[in-house]
Amino acid sequence: MNMNEIIKHCLSYPHSFEDHPFGEGWTAIRHRENKKIFALIFNRNGHLCVNLKCDPDYAGTLRNTFADVQPGYHMNKDHWNTVILDGDLPKAEIYDMVKHSFEITKPKSKKAYI
Repeated sequence: MNMNEIIKHCLSYPHSFEDHPFGEGWTAIRHRENKKIFALIFNRNGHLCVNLKCDPDYAGTLRNTFADVQPGYHMNKDHWNTVILDGDLPKAEIYDMVKHSFEITKPKSKKAYI
């Protein structure tokens, strides 16, 4: 998977937008409503990577299952994974992890008060 493919996929989620809060070389994909990052794309050690938020229990399972999923680089190691995009991980797995990150960072729905 290349940079354009991962950005295009992330931007396919509703109300998402591209941002560069950390300067050149770092692409953040955020929710428009709460501004939370759900994907942070960058190059590291010659590999294209993305940091994705993850439930801590699920994060460990992914890391034990896939060599291309590692603790989040420059992020909370319990809640973020770094996924190597140009490795052997199937696109379907990457897309599932992006969706999970999107879902757990999206704005909470407002409850109706009676």
